[in-house]
Amino acid sequence: MKNLFALLLMVLLPFAAHAAKAPAPVEGEDYVLVEDGQPWRPLDGKVEVVEVFGYWCPHCAAFQPELAAWERRLPRNVRFSYVPAVFSSGVDFARAYFAAEAAGVVPRTHDAMYRAVHVDGLLAHNATVDELAAYYGAQGLDAAKMRAAMLSPATEAKLQAARTFALRSGVEGTPTLVINGRYRVLGHSTAEVLRIAGQLVEHLGRR
Repeated sequence: MKNLFALLLMVLLPFAAHAAKAPAPVEGEDYVLVEDGQPWRPLDGKVEVVEVFGYWCPHCAAFQPELAAWERRLPRNVRFSYVPAVFSSGVDFARAYFAAEAAGVVPRTHDAMYRAVHVDGLLAHNATVDELAAYYGAQGLDAAKMRAAMLSPATEAKLQAARTFALRSGVEGTPTLVINGRYRVLGHSTAEVLRIAGQLVEHLGRR
């Protein structure tokens, strides 16, 4: 009987833990409902999760491994996007991101850029366009083309769009997660932020 009881506990405990999952997110405590919020890009039937980030931001660098692991577990109906913060500083890093995006190399360069700034010291927190282009060149990309892309009209338009998105969403710092342009996630820790975001994604995915 004791062995049977122990076996039942092993089977039932995971279900009990699932049943006792965290309560649903509460507006004003766990997220801010953005009035007239709009997604970063058309939803096309997807749930959109956006991280507003900065390569110069140490908190973003620390968050990235945990965020990347969380992103890999998202269901197929969720589209995850990075949107660089376009504040008074760090604009050239935003240019670098959009140049990498246009070149289709973000999966290759995103984590590496954080390491270059915060671990290896290859780039200063206020790196210039020329320094960023040289860094891309050292990574095997065409430095001249990346520099031209960073200074292109297309990138200027994306910078303005990113600035508008962040302002409209009420982003005050980095990193910040915004879902469908309507829900700005709050939280006192990265784990809490990801929990709340996951619950909102699940709720929106059922609609």
